[in-house]
Amino acid sequence: MNNVTKSAVQTVETTELADYMSALGGKAKTAARALACASANAKNTALEVTADAIVQAEARLRSANGRDLENGAKNGLSQALLDRLELTPARIHAMAEGLRQIAALPDPVGEISDLCFRPSGIQVGRMRVPLGVIGIIYESRPNVTADAAGLCLKSGNAAILRGGSEALNSNLAIAGCIRQGLEAAGLPVEAVQLIGTRDRDAVGRLITMSQFVDVIIPRGGKGLIERISNEATVPVIKHLDGICHVYIDDQADLDKAVDVAVNSKTQRYGTCNTMETLLVHGAVAAAVLPRLAECYQQHGVELRGCQRSCSLLPDITQATEQDWETEYLAPVLSIRVVDDMQQAIEHIEKYGSHHTDTIVTENISRAREFLRAVDSSSVMVNASTRFADGFEYGLGAEIGISTDKLHVRGPVGLEGLTTQKFIVLGDGHIRS
Repeated sequence: MNNVTKSAVQTVETTELADYMSALGGKAKTAARALACASANAKNTALEVTADAIVQAEARLRSANGRDLENGAKNGLSQALLDRLELTPARIHAMAEGLRQIAALPDPVGEISDLCFRPSGIQVGRMRVPLGVIGIIYESRPNVTADAAGLCLKSGNAAILRGGSEALNSNLAIAGCIRQGLEAAGLPVEAVQLIGTRDRDAVGRLITMSQFVDVIIPRGGKGLIERISNEATVPVIKHLDGICHVYIDDQADLDKAVDVAVNSKTQRYGTCNTMETLLVHGAVAAAVLPRLAECYQQHGVELRGCQRSCSLLPDITQATEQDWETEYLAPVLSIRVVDDMQQAIEHIEKYGSHHTDTIVTENISRAREFLRAVDSSSVMVNASTRFADGFEYGLGAEIGISTDKLHVRGPVGLEGLTTQKFIVLGDGHIRS
């Protein structure tokens, strides 16, 4: 931890929380006005310098993260949460790469679209502008600190970050790298501020500071997001959970189906785009389920199935109604055999979370029908649900995933962190 960061944390611990949070909000509001007018070159410089600083600080980041992992294990964090918390060398370099990709993206701020002349002679169009001050509340994953800061910075927004107390050492170390980037670019260091107190009341204050904060984005467990959605007086961009499905159609290529279904579940367990329920057409269940069961056994995945699944796989556990409604975030998978695609779609509508759902089929007509009928933020054909994130979508990184329909849906990248305002160009025009 550098001296600047350390002293900031000490100040928090000896300051009244209300005064501290108000000061944080005021500084963010001022920084947001400066960022809204910052050049693309300045923002990109900050991102590139931050990326370099993260790579150079790998040993320090891993040391800080090691303290968090040790404390987390002592405090009984689940394996899924410890997985989210860990900063491996690959994840550290992925953070840096994500920032560089954001720097390489076109700057959306100031983009003018739909400019046209009206009969009165004026020109009317729309300009893309930042949202303002964004509060990001997240658990476990320290890489969110870099992703959120980078996306907010490039989109011209100031950010107030509130990571989980279990990741405070990691987040402080990353925040130090971000500060280096801001200073090098001549941008206000208050453009990205990390709440440096473990006081849980800080979250309650952040989500009600409508005089300073324009949008809240929560990332974490369903309980956290439900609480924020219920208590916030600031607009929230969110998804509650990720109950994602893969449906294997009777006209699927079964080799593709095995690859997609195994990867969707086992590529990583503790993420919101991991498959939690596998739906299989009855006509191909006997052919594909034993193959899948063998693969899942090799990965140590516990299988829970409907009655028809259990008749084909007698060693698996009988699924309950609760299983269809559960986001496991663990090596556990529920399986249901369905009569047709319509029954699969009905299951997804009843039990899904409108996050990500996939069909595996060689029938183009069915694929198109599935794309239209499934009401999720990401709907896929012959692809793993694990692709549903900003990095894979070419957004450079994501600040979260929204299953709402306003103001943004799906992975939230640069465009999702901006809005549009009308602009009018005239030459002394007056209305008659």
